[in-house]
Amino acid sequence: MRSFEELLTEAQSADVTGWGFDWLSDRASEERPPWGYGQLLAQRLSTATAALDIDTGGGELLDEAPVLPPRMAATEAFPPNLIHARRRLASRGIAVVEADAANLPYANGSFDLVSSRHPVRPEWSEIARVLIPGGTYFAQHVGPASAIELTEFFLGPQPENGTGRHPDSEVRDAESAGLTVETLRISRSRMEFHDIGAIVWILRKCPWWVPDFTVDAHLPRLRDLDAQLRRGEPFVAHSTRHLIVARKPD
Repeated sequence: MRSFEELLTEAQSADVTGWGFDWLSDRASEERPPWGYGQLLAQRLSTATAALDIDTGGGELLDEAPVLPPRMAATEAFPPNLIHARRRLASRGIAVVEADAANLPYANGSFDLVSSRHPVRPEWSEIARVLIPGGTYFAQHVGPASAIELTEFFLGPQPENGTGRHPDSEVRDAESAGLTVETLRISRSRMEFHDIGAIVWILRKCPWWVPDFTVDAHLPRLRDLDAQLRRGEPFVAHSTRHLIVARKPD
């Protein structure tokens, strides 16, 4: 394994825009939820008439879909991701609009399918507004206390971390907005990190796990973790996800 300093330098300079994770290949692994969101989304897109993907990231998942509906739109609020998404999806004829989920720039009843993988925050009233009667919201959300092991390694105990993004709360909020939740599936998946570069890169990619993370501020903990990884002991964390399907009544 390369030196601690070399791994840090590499991870600090690597690109973290978009929602691709190929940089972690052979350096980290994550089990996937059993339902296969990308494939299920592709199936729904192939039969939709008009669809909207919210918080599309770099457009990676939409670009994997072999068949898109006659009208396909996407939004992204993070400027670096927006650039990637527009470049990636231009050849597919998808207009990626800069917008957050709280202010969707579309008329009432514009889409029969609204989707999102890992939205920043689902704005249920906006989702319900842009769906046609009988339309569907199909999404995979990040659940409570996702990667809490990494957060607590650097920041100590986080007793409040497990209270947000709870699927039960999201079901209540969706129903309060007038949607009917037809499916809710929950998964907890194992993640393993094998070198310190992978840790630094993922904390740059997902900065909400350790807010204001910098190498200098956490150097002693990084050195401790590097020693563990060099002993062949991976750092183990767990991601939480839930699949949610909600329908706007006819």
